[in-house]
Amino acid sequence: MKLIIAYIQPEQLNEVKQALYEKEVYKMSVTNAMGCGQQKGYHETYRGADIEVNLLKKVRMEIAVNDDFVDTTVEAIISGARTGNIGDGKIFILDLPECIRIRTGETGPEAIG
Repeated sequence: MKLIIAYIQPEQLNEVKQALYEKEVYKMSVTNAMGCGQQKGYHETYRGADIEVNLLKKVRMEIAVNDDFVDTTVEAIISGARTGNIGDGKIFILDLPECIRIRTGETGPEAIG
């Protein structure tokens, strides 16, 4: 079992979700996040004052999958999120030692579904 964490551009969320649905990956958690990477932000003038904006809006997706769905999930995220520009995002894949479905008490790969 793996936990896939992806940081993507907010405007790419619908494309990533559609690509995941096409690969039959339906379960995910999505939260708003802020961060900066290689693009380092930008400068903005607000009421005459120069402001450096270095925390940009991102979307964090968390998807728990069984081992046989890791490659297809990553491929779907990449195909939906890639624009070719700096700031497209990052994907992290972590080992998931245990998963428990609260409703039924199922554990392991059966709990992920």
